[in-house]
Amino acid sequence: MLNRRHLRVKVLQSLYAYNQSHSGDIKQHEKNLLQSIDKVYEMYIWMLSLISEVTAYASTDAEERANKHLPTAEDLNADVKILSNRFILSLQKNKEFLAALKKYKIAWDFEPELIKSLFIVLKNSEEYKEYLKKTGDTLHSDKDIIKFIFKKVILKSSLAEQVFEDKFIFWPVDKDVLQALIAKTFKNFAFDIDEQNKLAEVTGDWEEDREFIVNLFEETIRHNDEYQLLITNKTQNWEPDRIAMIDTLLMKMALAEFMNFSSIPVKVTINEYLEISKEFSTPKSNSFINGILDKILSELKTQNKINKIGRGLIE
Repeated sequence: MLNRRHLRVKVLQSLYAYNQSHSGDIKQHEKNLLQSIDKVYEMYIWMLSLISEVTAYASTDAEERANKHLPTAEDLNADVKILSNRFILSLQKNKEFLAALKKYKIAWDFEPELIKSLFIVLKNSEEYKEYLKKTGDTLHSDKDIIKFIFKKVILKSSLAEQVFEDKFIFWPVDKDVLQALIAKTFKNFAFDIDEQNKLAEVTGDWEEDREFIVNLFEETIRHNDEYQLLITNKTQNWEPDRIAMIDTLLMKMALAEFMNFSSIPVKVTINEYLEISKEFSTPKSNSFINGILDKILSELKTQNKINKIGRGLIE
């Protein structure tokens, strides 16, 4: 699921888009921010649907083999055991999943070759052949073959990768979150097809997390000039155009947390933005941001502008 670091990245992306746009419509960008969270959940539903479609193709494959001009005995008796996989049967009856399929208008007919190609990879794998040979299947073996389809068939497919990249602009960033959501789904599902198992939630507490990202987005914009002045005063030896926009945005977000988020420890804020800078900015950004924030933080402490409640939150 999306943790606080992922959520900060979503805010960073939205602030970057806001600064790059010619529109000062904060509410529209705020709406886009919330939609970017929903897009993660939509991506998750598309992936669950793809897993289901790949297993369902066993029926089509068996029919095609039986209708060959000269089918073999094996063709006439293709093993379709995967159609009774308890995870898939439970998923296909899940009300949350069915509602999400309808909401996002999910259908894979726009990419007809994808599901066939994925099933062929699955069918030719040693893992699938071993799965078909097993008798007295357990819940464990049902789960393992679906994990294999997700991790070793779909995620290894360049065609599937391209489809998701085309459909979801932040796929490279959100891919890790998707894997966590799928893993959570395996944990949540009890494999009783008559039980209403729960899908994974995109965040731990959406009401609280929604308030966090909206406030962080709004506060960073609201105090933009103030934060820019603080940064400028500590970077007078730097040409403005030499400071990456991402670095500036990360520092402004950190300042917003220092001064407006009373329950987030200063050390947590600094560590989070330094980690984000490693992934989204330049190789030298980490030390640069750390140095500038340290100087500004000392000044803000002297001026009693760090608004924290509780022991240990300021140090």
